[in-house]
Amino acid sequence: MPHLEIADDISALPKHHQATHSEKLIITASSLGTVFEWYDFYLYGLLTAIIAAKFLTGLNPTTSFIMALLIFAAGFIVRPFGALVFGRIGDMVGRRYTFIVTLLVMGTSTFLVGCLPTYETVGVAAPIMLVILRMFQGLALGGEYGGAATYVAEHAPEGKRGLYTSWIQITATAGLAMALLIVILVRSPVTGVGEDAFKDWGWRVPYLLSGLFLMVGLWLRLKLHESPVFQKMKDEGTSSKRPLTEAFGEWKNLKIVLIAFFGAIAGQAVVWYTGQLYAMYFLEKMLKVDGLTSNMLIIIALALATPFFLFFGWLSDKIGRKKIILTGCALAALTMFPTFHMLAEAANPALVHAQATAPVKVMANPDECSSQFDPVGGNKFDTTSCDIVKNALAKAAVNYENVAAPAGTIAAIQIGDKTFTAPDPAKVTGDDKKAAIAAFTAQVVGAPAVAAKPAEAGKPAVAAKDAVTGELSKVGYPAKANPDEINKPLVVAILFYLVLLVTMVYGPIAAMLVELFPSRIRYTSMSLPYHIGNGWLGGLLPAIGFAMVAANGDIYHGFWYPVVVAAATCIFGLFFLPETYKRSIDE
Repeated sequence: MPHLEIADDISALPKHHQATHSEKLIITASSLGTVFEWYDFYLYGLLTAIIAAKFLTGLNPTTSFIMALLIFAAGFIVRPFGALVFGRIGDMVGRRYTFIVTLLVMGTSTFLVGCLPTYETVGVAAPIMLVILRMFQGLALGGEYGGAATYVAEHAPEGKRGLYTSWIQITATAGLAMALLIVILVRSPVTGVGEDAFKDWGWRVPYLLSGLFLMVGLWLRLKLHESPVFQKMKDEGTSSKRPLTEAFGEWKNLKIVLIAFFGAIAGQAVVWYTGQLYAMYFLEKMLKVDGLTSNMLIIIALALATPFFLFFGWLSDKIGRKKIILTGCALAALTMFPTFHMLAEAANPALVHAQATAPVKVMANPDECSSQFDPVGGNKFDTTSCDIVKNALAKAAVNYENVAAPAGTIAAIQIGDKTFTAPDPAKVTGDDKKAAIAAFTAQVVGAPAVAAKPAEAGKPAVAAKDAVTGELSKVGYPAKANPDEINKPLVVAILFYLVLLVTMVYGPIAAMLVELFPSRIRYTSMSLPYHIGNGWLGGLLPAIGFAMVAANGDIYHGFWYPVVVAAATCIFGLFFLPETYKRSIDE
């Protein structure tokens, strides 16, 4: 795993200042502990589909997946509150003490997720407990990042802060890669678990392993001493007694917080989560590449691109932070759509061909169409013909175009040159409506074979049914991406480019945030905007993106969100974001 090489590799970096043994320990212990925290935090993201099946039983597939993403996002939502709580402690009590506590909270919460009962065992209590543990994870991470970045920066020599703090920037991607690697190993048949057992019980193993990582992380961090900058403030009695009030109640500091957020963090957040997490979901959910293959392709891209965090951190020490971060945002805004269209052609060419030769259109009265998102699971999407049509397509993750029809029109699906009209809910009810919807869905999407079942107490017998091939399959829409048709080198190259953009916006940003704020309120000031951006704008991106797709029908529609935010950040930052790489941070 790449993070284990930190202490050895740092000596090979550019040598204006050779890292001492103490500095190596500081970077290794800080980074390794943060890797474990990111591993814990992103593990849920890799297992979203399984979490949905285990903890959200009873919802329709589209809603279940989006709700699972929202539970994932719950950890992001509370991150700013963790930043406030632990940032205040870090500026008043100390950096070292604070990120020992955050590691303990994160590791314990993650371990307990692996022990949770599922929905089948305890009902609605299962997702409630999951949300609570997820929120504790978010609180811990809200205090972790600012502490680790501040601690390392305050130990770094002048002219090397970008390079030194880029090790902290690697940790998010390294933690994701570590989680991917462990998930791949556990679900692989080589370990004797395999895909079926992994979905049944094996998904718990990566969570339970966090207990081991917690012990290693705590052992390393207990070896550390307080940062020299904070220790000096403490000895001189100049540390802040009211860090929250100073950071956000005084305009001179609040102005810097706002500039940092709108001029750098917002764009960095959406580029990061699009390039790493949303890309993975897009491969699996929209392009229908199997989970194991998606994980393997992404981990290769991550391994290839990860050294560029160090490169751009080092480069920012030479030419500045601002121009690198804003260039990454600009490239993302300009190339996001063509990049993901290229990814679709490389990962599932049959799907792209079908979309081109037999495009799907939904012709319906827009006033009768809902978004296909049902948080409470009570909507069966069968009260209007438009909902029946869109629900069938949403279950199959089919890209479609909306064509407005006049009021009173019964919704229909056009596939190539054929049109299929939905049942009219006003004319069929009860079992007849269910049968009509099932027949319509089978005609369009298809239906699996059903084995005969004898009558049981209170239940009628079920007659055997043959599989039905829907029109979508007939015109070439694949149920899954064909592994033999995936252009794996090209997919890896595209994913590498997306992660490269991540390294541009993320590699230098820790050093920039540290340099923007005075030392007495640094932990608090940098943590809050960072976690609002990465917790809310970034963390909610997968859920918002898929909700946009569900509402619109276009599988690329969700990318408007990161494109607009990245472009806005680039413009705002160009005019208002200061360059910081030559600033002293001892004040």
